[in-house]
Amino acid sequence: MRLLAAAGDWAIFAARAIRDAVRPPYEVHETARHLFELGYRSVPLIAASGFAVGVVMSMHTRSSLARFGAEALIPAGLGIALVRETGPLTAGLLLAGRIGAGIGAELGAMKVSEQIDALEALAVDSFKFLVVTRVVACAIALPILTTLMNVTGMLGGYAAEHAITGVPLGTYFEQAFSLVQFSDLIPATLKTVVFGILIATVSSYLGFNAQGGTQGVGLASTRSVVLSSLALIVANVVLVRLIFFFYPA
Repeated sequence: MRLLAAAGDWAIFAARAIRDAVRPPYEVHETARHLFELGYRSVPLIAASGFAVGVVMSMHTRSSLARFGAEALIPAGLGIALVRETGPLTAGLLLAGRIGAGIGAELGAMKVSEQIDALEALAVDSFKFLVVTRVVACAIALPILTTLMNVTGMLGGYAAEHAITGVPLGTYFEQAFSLVQFSDLIPATLKTVVFGILIATVSSYLGFNAQGGTQGVGLASTRSVVLSSLALIVANVVLVRLIFFFYPA
């Protein structure tokens, strides 16, 4: 019953955050600051991880397709796998770890040290200032970082293939995007907006309800990573099913 109650409280919390995100006034400066902290500072992690994923996927794909003499399909297979599923899900899970832990710990520390109460005493809407700005920033940052992961993943695949076969860059990318269509790219990228909202709302909810001093802050941070990752995986299953429903081809 406590689990169901917590899920219901989070759903109300998330619905309020989404509602307030489209209502003025807009905290543009604070949202931009979170975009820099949560988005721009995640670029090295996403770029390095995407490149490594591309190299590994290219090597594994080559070892599988080489048995059938289909090495020419490696770029196309890597491209469609990255764009459709591997890129969005990997980027979401990586950012759930980095962003989720940061939001949970920061808001948890503000909660236990009564800084949130101090903001309310100063007539500041703490929910809009602390939560909504992070939700908007995550919803904007996730699709951009997912696109970056797709690009660096393709570059990693090219580096692996070029080292083995010496394929030119233009030829590789022409083959890689030969099967990728907008019906693959756009839905897969847009679903990361949902990933960003889930990461931000779950982490903010846990931070806003942290208790017990520094121990509670650590618990909120850990739970933010675990629960936001689980929510992201479950949501991915539902979203993939919806994408197949609207784009059956």
